[in-house]
Amino acid sequence: MLKRLTAFAPLCAGLALLALTACQKKQEQAPPPPQQVGVVTLHPQAVPLRAELAGRTSSYRVSDVRPQVAGIIKQRLFEEGATVKAGQLLYQIDPAPYEATYEQAQGTLANAEANLISLKSKAERYGELVKVEGVSKQDYDDARAAYQQGLATVIADKAALKAAKVNLDYTRITAPISGRIGRSSITEGALVTADQTTALATITQLDPIYVDITQSSMEMTSLKRRLASGGLSQASAQVTLKLEDGMEYGTPGTLKFAEVSVDQESGAVTLRAQFPNPQEMLLPGMYVRTLVEQGVMPNAILAPQQGVTRNPKSEPVALVVTADNKVEQRTLTVDRTVGDKWLVTKGLNDGDRLIVEGTAKVKAGQTVTPVQVEAGAAPATGSSGNGK
Repeated sequence: MLKRLTAFAPLCAGLALLALTACQKKQEQAPPPPQQVGVVTLHPQAVPLRAELAGRTSSYRVSDVRPQVAGIIKQRLFEEGATVKAGQLLYQIDPAPYEATYEQAQGTLANAEANLISLKSKAERYGELVKVEGVSKQDYDDARAAYQQGLATVIADKAALKAAKVNLDYTRITAPISGRIGRSSITEGALVTADQTTALATITQLDPIYVDITQSSMEMTSLKRRLASGGLSQASAQVTLKLEDGMEYGTPGTLKFAEVSVDQESGAVTLRAQFPNPQEMLLPGMYVRTLVEQGVMPNAILAPQQGVTRNPKSEPVALVVTADNKVEQRTLTVDRTVGDKWLVTKGLNDGDRLIVEGTAKVKAGQTVTPVQVEAGAAPATGSSGNGK
């Protein structure tokens, strides 16, 4: 019995080995499971488009302080670099000669008015006498003419008095506008004249402040064409600002107007925006970057940047999962970046499942297992970075 079992054992071992080999071959022949990829389902949305343009700040108003009469400066009544109000006294010119002229004009007018009373009485009296032939007609005409001359003299003397008063007031040099005043070009004791070319000081109004922006005429023409065709809808006139250090200016501005002519040398059009500047952080002449709202694309497709690559021709391409879970490669046309996404104008459609995770592990035509992933919040605005 033992001999029979000993002889049967090798046979059983052989059968077991044969069965194990068959199972291994069967497992090796089984196809691998589909590759798992992360996808984002795309849907059109309204996207405001912005252009990032260079600009420089310029003063809202600038006024040179100049004398309107000649004289010696007796006092400077402001601190250089301080903020002044419109009408504030800045310089005092010695008023003595203008006061004398004014008083002299007062006396001349008073004398003319007194003389006019006598001339008027004489003319009225002669008017009664001429009726009864108490005086000649010639004497009456002479009296009337003298009275009319007296009236003219009074009018002229009143004008001279007014001119003297104006010149006396001009000895008080006041601020024409409110703003920040710069350094003074003269000191007390200096002689100034009404026709001098050098300003005594300059006042600059900084709040609000202008930002002059340049945009190429080609971009502006393209924008107008897209607005006219309905590809874009009109955006607001809001403008945001980035300072020289890259920090964003906290308060948005408003686009006021665009020049009606193109600079022949640069081919650019100047746009002007106005910004509140209560802290006077913005000073005239600063270089800034602006984000100008150009329009709203009503049915835009935004594709996450990690789902878009480049082919050997440097064309943007993307992998999408079809309805039967196969990978399909698309060649895209992109307009610009919008935050962390590409604005795609051709190649992707509503409902497409864009592969954003595992793109390096799959290729076109391969069957995959799509898993929906979170695309992240879409940014509210688009920059003008060209991705073509």
